[in-house]
Amino acid sequence: MMHRRASILPLCFALLLSGCMTTPAIDIAQRPATWAQPVANAELHNLHRVTPTMWRSSLPDAQGFAAANALGIHTIVNLRPMPDIVPGPKHAALEHIPVWTWHVTDGEILDFLRIASDPSKQPVLVHCQHGADRTGVMVAAYRVVVQDWNKEDAIREMQRGGYGYHAIWTNLPGVIRKLDVAKMRSRLHSSQTP
Repeated sequence: MMHRRASILPLCFALLLSGCMTTPAIDIAQRPATWAQPVANAELHNLHRVTPTMWRSSLPDAQGFAAANALGIHTIVNLRPMPDIVPGPKHAALEHIPVWTWHVTDGEILDFLRIASDPSKQPVLVHCQHGADRTGVMVAAYRVVVQDWNKEDAIREMQRGGYGYHAIWTNLPGVIRKLDVAKMRSRLHSSQTP
């Protein structure tokens, strides 16, 4: 336990020094139309429509979960270490993939892609705390593996799309760059075949 705590200390110190510094978004006039589109919603913050079957946001509160239901969301994927606790009636299925921002694994990405590409679970809303970093890397992986995007284009959207990407997470572009797309597609396809 001491080793894990010692390895986290430099990260905590860096986070304190960097504050909440986010990467600047691309000007709206230069923003590609293929990027997730912002959707104004007072109850569901940092809401963007990624595709007709996928949405992204920050952590919903009670009103946010109600807003997700109003959008017709069938599945909500939580990437935070703690599970969602939904007050009142829930309509969407809740999926939990605990992800630590400093160590995103291929297994976590595959778990997300299985949910996000399953027609019976769509439309899907994915969130973490801010809807920026863990959510961003999962959406970038979806772009590359499922939608056949270029890795650098997916990384650019992740960092500059206006989702609040925190510059401290310098490891996340590397997660996408190192992703073995052919292997991930094969694993995804084999999990979808009866």
